[in-house]
Amino acid sequence: MMNKPVKSKSSLLTLFFDFLKFGLFTFGGGWSIVAQMEKIYVSDRKDISSQELIDLTSVGRSLPGTMIGNIAVLFGYSQRGIPGALVCLFGMILPPFIVLLIVASCYTAFRTNYWVAAAMSGIRCAVVPIIMSAALKMINGAFRFPPCYFVTILCVILYLVFDVNCIYLVILGSIFGLLISEIYQRKEARKHA
Repeated sequence: MMNKPVKSKSSLLTLFFDFLKFGLFTFGGGWSIVAQMEKIYVSDRKDISSQELIDLTSVGRSLPGTMIGNIAVLFGYSQRGIPGALVCLFGMILPPFIVLLIVASCYTAFRTNYWVAAAMSGIRCAVVPIIMSAALKMINGAFRFPPCYFVTILCVILYLVFDVNCIYLVILGSIFGLLISEIYQRKEARKHA
């Protein structure tokens, strides 16, 4: 039986500086940070697979609190345990915290400044293609089995047409995921039996 190759794990210092950069240079919220994580940890370093990033994102979205804070903690924990979780979270929140302190102290000047408003409009426009490219790259990991496409279409319809709460969609997706995985594992086991 072949052994799986051991995946590399980033050091605490590397994790801190990676998440510090995410917190400092990534605009547009959680999804743009997930896009940067996909580029660094999946494409470049191959620390995790696309499927693992999707799993972290799914769990992070499902938990209370901010999605990216949850993902930072989960990713850090998967790399270096509790110290990794704390380092990633601290690295992620430090830059926005400092920026918010500065902005809060100068709020009235920033609020009415034309150049700041114009720059933010440009940043929002630049974030959309970054998020879209990460979503397209993650599709392969999300749809392991053909019925997953049906689940996605069903959830989109339930959300957009019937305004079903996201919590119920996550529960529904989990149930379908368990059923689909079980069916395909049994098929695989029968093939090898």
